[in-house]
Amino acid sequence: MTVNSNVEVAWKYKAYTTLDPLPLPRKVRQTGVAALSAIAESIHLEAKVVPDLEALAQLLYLTAGITRHRKYPGGDIYFRAAACTGALYEVEVYVVCGNLIDLEAGVYHFAPAEFALRRLRDGDYRSVLSEATASETAVVHAPLTIICTCTYWRNAWKYQARTYRHFRWDNGTLLANLLAVATALGMPAKVICGFVDAEVNRLLDVDPEREVAYSLVALGRVEALAQQPPSKLSALHLETVPLSRNETVYPAMREIHAASSLNSPEEVEIWRDHALLAKHPSPTGPILQLHPYSDAEMPRDPIEQVILRRGSARKFAQVPIDLPQLSTILDRATRGIPADFLNPQGAQLNEVYLIVNAVEGLEPGAYVYHRDHRVLERLKAGNFRAQAGHLGLVGRFGNRGYRAVQLEAGILSGKLYLAAYAQRLSATGLTFYDDEVIRFFSPHAQGKSVIMLVAVGKNAKSMLQG
Repeated sequence: MTVNSNVEVAWKYKAYTTLDPLPLPRKVRQTGVAALSAIAESIHLEAKVVPDLEALAQLLYLTAGITRHRKYPGGDIYFRAAACTGALYEVEVYVVCGNLIDLEAGVYHFAPAEFALRRLRDGDYRSVLSEATASETAVVHAPLTIICTCTYWRNAWKYQARTYRHFRWDNGTLLANLLAVATALGMPAKVICGFVDAEVNRLLDVDPEREVAYSLVALGRVEALAQQPPSKLSALHLETVPLSRNETVYPAMREIHAASSLNSPEEVEIWRDHALLAKHPSPTGPILQLHPYSDAEMPRDPIEQVILRRGSARKFAQVPIDLPQLSTILDRATRGIPADFLNPQGAQLNEVYLIVNAVEGLEPGAYVYHRDHRVLERLKAGNFRAQAGHLGLVGRFGNRGYRAVQLEAGILSGKLYLAAYAQRLSATGLTFYDDEVIRFFSPHAQGKSVIMLVAVGKNAKSMLQG
């Protein structure tokens, strides 16, 4: 990993200087829905649900809100609801909605520092998203769509060109929270990766050299269609506070993003009609049947509590976890993601590989998880703690498909986080050396690419405190 330490730190908040904030209600609804249920389930997309402002506030707070504050010698850090590389928070959140209870139709930016919305455009612009997504049904009937953008410099000042990888990690963990909270609120949700990039960027009035739309999530459902907005989207030229006095451009990131962009509704439709398919071979080596906790046996900690206590472990205790705990993490995190690039729903593009160091009832070694069979296939036995314990999400696709695979891996990693913390375990995302990871899991992983690594175990700090 390359860290760029000789530049000015980028400001962590996008701040509009001429727009007044619209404060959001701060009360967090207690849904009572267990986190392990919320991450594993989704609400049927046909369910007619219209969120009100209080529900929107809950979604935003538990997805991208500031949930804790810590003082360090170098300054204060305000941590947010979803895990993010370096706690740099390069993902911005926007809301496009029709008239909701207590919120007028418009295009809004979410300001986590103030826990408020700022209105960028007045009126109902949902039809712009309908056109940009080639009339994706979930978007056409959504009373509310959340758009996630990624800001290059806020992460690149430290990680340089590697930032583009972080886009999907950090957007994915955020979406894992969003999907789980939507489920807990009884709200249908669908992740949309296929859209005309330039149209969505234009709607949000972002400068694509600095900030780009990365994903959409359609929320709720109504039968009435959005009214047509003005025929031409005018540029807003809204002033924002600079992230820093100077920014360094890393062309590779913009080139990768441009190569994976879609330029017309026709391209979106073609991409969506050619569903990404991943063939996962049946196990051929020694297998172990997993036994996750049943609904009656599993921990019932509510999703709100789990999100608020989630962290990123810096050191793990050298003590084992239970096989049912690992089984439950894998089972609950991989039951499927409602997304336009996963068809049928429940399909999965990435494969999950594991290095098992200390799990009671499971021999140490390297494994691959076969979700359809709920088994682990052992690839090789042995103690590989020195090679770093991790879960590896591996896939291979090109252009927009690769962006979708990356986003799925980020969401899966976010679900792994939540499934671990729901059982009073800990997790953390890891950087990695691509070729070494593939080599380690070969020949099974030969020809694939490493997408994401997550370590899971018992937090050494909490063990000492206990």
